[in-house]
Amino acid sequence: MLDHLELQSGFARRWLLDSSMMTDGGEIDACYATLRRFDDFVERADKTHLDTLQFRLQGLKDIRTTIKNLSQGAVLDDIELFEVKHLAILSTDVAKLLNEQGMADVVEIPALDEVISILDPDGMKIATFYIYDSYCAQLKDLRNQIRQNPEQQDDLLLQASELEEGVRKDLSRQLHPFAAAIEQAQLALARIDVNLAKALQMRQMALTFPSVSADGTCRYEAMFHPQVKAALATRGRDFQPVDITYGMAPTLITGANMGGKTVVLKTLTLCQLLFQFGFGIPAASAQIAVKDEIYFCIGDEQSVEKGLSSFAAEMKNIDAVIKASRENKKLLALIDEPARTTNPTEGAALVSALLKVLTGKDMSLVMTTHYDIEPGEARCLRVRGFENGEMDYRLVEVQDGEVPHEALNIAASLGIDSEWIDMARTMLAHPN
Repeated sequence: MLDHLELQSGFARRWLLDSSMMTDGGEIDACYATLRRFDDFVERADKTHLDTLQFRLQGLKDIRTTIKNLSQGAVLDDIELFEVKHLAILSTDVAKLLNEQGMADVVEIPALDEVISILDPDGMKIATFYIYDSYCAQLKDLRNQIRQNPEQQDDLLLQASELEEGVRKDLSRQLHPFAAAIEQAQLALARIDVNLAKALQMRQMALTFPSVSADGTCRYEAMFHPQVKAALATRGRDFQPVDITYGMAPTLITGANMGGKTVVLKTLTLCQLLFQFGFGIPAASAQIAVKDEIYFCIGDEQSVEKGLSSFAAEMKNIDAVIKASRENKKLLALIDEPARTTNPTEGAALVSALLKVLTGKDMSLVMTTHYDIEPGEARCLRVRGFENGEMDYRLVEVQDGEVPHEALNIAASLGIDSEWIDMARTMLAHPN
């Protein structure tokens, strides 16, 4: 999703990557309220206004080191003074553009007119910096002498250099009280860039605004995985969206291989992260509960460097979930076919035990499995599966955790060697 976010500045991307996941429902609501205003702006703004704003935001640079030096009372050099002037003019231009579109109250940009006046004494409004003659009458006179008396240039240049350094010290002293406002302006521009990019992404990918769930239950209608949907579209195929609801009781998802269970878990994880970072959600509608931590355990995570097998790596990841469930935090854990790499007898026992250990905890658990286990208090969902020669990826609620036996039908539909499939069918029909 980050790769398909049309950010205009590298600083905005850095700011977004450095931001923390929101864990307060009020903060998330406020974030989406801002995004809605940008979504409205994208809908009603003509292309010229939108292109102009994006073009201006391309000028946003990372000048955090300069701002830090200024706040600490350092004397800024010409490049740093240019960076401050450029940011001040940029933020003023962007504020004017937003004001013209009725967006002045959405993201507050500190007024930096005084900063511009300090660094642009001639009122040229050009985003370049130079020690202007108007800063110092004596410096102006020396520069005239340098042009008129080239034979005395060395001595005069030294005097001019000393005066120029004095101007830099004076400018830095005048700018020092504005360090905090300059920093706020830089962050405000980053927020504008990010929100504008999010709003555009919502329209490009058909994402939706979620609401914060008040009862701890997450509800998705027509949820889809953007990357898988795009990949299928390139082959002329449609992604089959999924409806799913889960709460604080464990949810167990069963289904045949190739039934889309892993994609469901990946999409739920993605949606939770997008929600708590204020992005649009890939669904027709979404109501999502806020979590303190998100755990996603999936696939082959063996590590040669750490000397861990697939099973050992998986067990350590799930152990972290169990330990976290005993802390006073709201968790979401999504676990894909645990113990898949061990023998079926012990694997089924481990999955059954894990379900019992995590039942009753202050957490949401969504787990897939290919083992037939007793679900206990877990809510059971099953992929509809292979019907009429096609896979139906929708989820239906069932009363037990029995896994459907569709592997041979699916293998046959893939054109796998018929002798192999027929032999397997015969062995199933006559196990002895």
